[in-house]
Amino acid sequence: MSQNESESISDEQSFISHLIEVRNRLLRVVVFILVVFLCAAPFANEIYSYLSGPLLAHMPENSTMIATDVASPFFTPFKLVLVASVFLSMPVVLYHFWGFVAPGLYSHEKKMILPLLLASTALFYLGIIFAYYVVFPLIFGFIITAAPEGVAVMTDIAKYLDFVLTLFFAFGLSFEVPIITIILVWTGLTSPQSLSEKRPYVIVGAFIVGMFLTPPDAISQTLLAVPIWLLFEIGLLFSRMFVRKTGD
Repeated sequence: MSQNESESISDEQSFISHLIEVRNRLLRVVVFILVVFLCAAPFANEIYSYLSGPLLAHMPENSTMIATDVASPFFTPFKLVLVASVFLSMPVVLYHFWGFVAPGLYSHEKKMILPLLLASTALFYLGIIFAYYVVFPLIFGFIITAAPEGVAVMTDIAKYLDFVLTLFFAFGLSFEVPIITIILVWTGLTSPQSLSEKRPYVIVGAFIVGMFLTPPDAISQTLLAVPIWLLFEIGLLFSRMFVRKTGD
């Protein structure tokens, strides 16, 4: 057997072994999500009631939410539990992702990527918490009080879930701005000085993002845009610690 054939077989075996490892890790992640889902499923209605709390707190007394589809009362809470199971399983997902990529990284890359993974997960959860406890009460209070006289506010449970999940993703991803800023500087794609000069564009961009990702009211747009700007400033501050030195 020639050396080229031997190297080809070795590369093929290495590729297959990587595929097997990816499959095994994906199976473990799926199983973990399924276990979390099965544990939370019996409490689906209670979890949905907790999620709807910020809206119900501002609705008129004795008013309720409605279900316009026949199967919504059953499927909507379980959809929420499934999404929540994925959210809660993110540390496990990141653990297996780290376990797969870590062997191929240099030591200085390992020292950077693991803290960034942990920080990005914490910031995503923080964005969701901020949306639920700060943004939702203000948005729903504004929307309900803005309803014309004689209009009864009766929100469909499925549409409400889609609405809050959209905001959860919007705020969760927006809270990743410091991580993105640090990565841009660490990889050498830009510098803190360059980002600092683009601050006016970042502020305008934050309000544009808020306009597209939130309901059409100034309160919710501002509540998303201002944190994006402040998080950019935080990321800019910490990014100065990760400037690549010449020759790295």
